Amino acid sequence: MTDWKGVFTALVTPFNEDDSLDEDGLRSLIQRQLDAGIHGLVPCGTTGESPALNQAEWERVIEITVAEAKGKATIIAGSGTNNTTVSAERTKRVGELGADGALVITPYYNKPTEDGIVRHFVAIVEAAPDVPIMVYNVPGRTALNLTPATLERLMDLPTIAAVKEASGSLAQVWEIVKLIVGNAVLFSGEDGLNLPIWDVGGVGTVSVLSNLVPELVVEQWKAKMEGYSADAYDLHRRLDRLVKAIFIETSPAPVKYALKLMGLPGGNVRPPLAPMRFESQDAVKQELLRLKLIKN
Repeated sequence: MTDWKGVFTALVTPFNEDDSLDEDGLRSLIQRQLDAGIHGLVPCGTTGESPALNQAEWERVIEITVAEAKGKATIIAGSGTNNTTVSAERTKRVGELGADGALVITPYYNKPTEDGIVRHFVAIVEAAPDVPIMVYNVPGRTALNLTPATLERLMDLPTIAAVKEASGSLAQVWEIVKLIVGNAVLFSGEDGLNLPIWDVGGVGTVSVLSNLVPELVVEQWKAKMEGYSADAYDLHRRLDRLVKAIFIETSPAPVKYALKLMGLPGGNVRPPLAPMRFESQDAVKQELLRLKLIKN
């Protein structure tokens, strides 16, 4: 087992005005996260627009993250696709690039059966036997729910170290916690459910919100883990409306817009995503003003 726990930021991938990778912007975002005491960084996940990155860009984002944060934060790089061979190759490459582990989403679009999901992860583990894996379940994006029964079969694989759970079902979360104990750890994959998931045994979060307020998400996690639940829930109530705002449209468009308002690197989202509608922009702006993250 790994010692993964805490707040892991699902890093956005910043782009320049010409849509090229903003390498300096990425470095500054990473440094800001480290300064805030973040525990881990997750480049090239959904928030990092991994489907819109070519192979060279994908590798470059990971290389920069490793160069800036290796030994200072845990680095879990997104490597999963709906192509088993590509996912296996990328997971192996994650290890070669120096990351501490790989985030592997369940296959999307294909809609495999339980046996197909198991075959997918077996192939990845066999191709990259030295890379710890965080399995990512997000039915809202994949049209596929990784059930506890299927996950239990994956626990036989030696490098499955963690589960990022974003099904929205606390009943399922509880079943997962019970069946993975001793083999893997559970991370929340939804900022709005961080506290309930930690209540039943989760050890951390892969957070979109911490792109904006890393110090507050870290403070919330520490309060909860140190037994100050009232303080943790106070922070939850304080941040709840911002969480809703940054998911008002498909992520990461809202969080990138928020970064722009805060004067931080981010840039536009790449197609097929689109810039936020005006009314959604206003919702994000109002929450940043309320929390005094920007000035009017």
